[in-house]
Amino acid sequence: MKLVSRLMSKSLMKRNPLLDLGGADRRVLNIACQDLMNYLKVQWGLTEQEAPELKLRKKISIYFYEKPQELEEFIHLWSGLWNKKWNERVKIVLGKNFQRCKRNDELLRKAEPVWRKLKQRNKIKDMVVEALVKNGEICGTSILANNLVKIEIGMFLKGKTKVEDCDCTLNIVNNVLRKTRKISQSKGPLIFFRIGKSFFRLLRDDVK
Repeated sequence: MKLVSRLMSKSLMKRNPLLDLGGADRRVLNIACQDLMNYLKVQWGLTEQEAPELKLRKKISIYFYEKPQELEEFIHLWSGLWNKKWNERVKIVLGKNFQRCKRNDELLRKAEPVWRKLKQRNKIKDMVVEALVKNGEICGTSILANNLVKIEIGMFLKGKTKVEDCDCTLNIVNNVLRKTRKISQSKGPLIFFRIGKSFFRLLRDDVK
């Protein structure tokens, strides 16, 4: 929403005036805003409710009108924590020179058609985002959640397993939730930003 984006942009620019949030670094702002929304959705217990996005937006709007200064101060404080995580978890790599991504790229490509067909994919994603936030990961939560699940699906497909099976889907979700706990104990980058490509690659091979 525009309110969150405006306040987040103001806060990030205070921390790093060199950011071009209206141009080359727009993606950074979008990720920060999505991460904040995910964080609030978890903290306010909205993830398992009906229409969580709508309820979240209403709650933010109400909070803004009642306590505008408090909201701005909270976003500035939160952006500091987020920026610290960004520096820890995100790594920029050059073009096609990052070999460790190849295995995960292949798994992601295989999983994408299956992922799109899963009726519960949004619910699954929300569960993983919630687990990440509760384990202290507040940066790139939607990116991590999407790719953790897709990579797990890709691994099941390599074993020629029918992912659409309910038991298989449950196993995939349980495996991913275990990985979120392991991720929180790891150090270093999890998301790799490839210059020249407008997408992200994730996960070190040792997070299994």
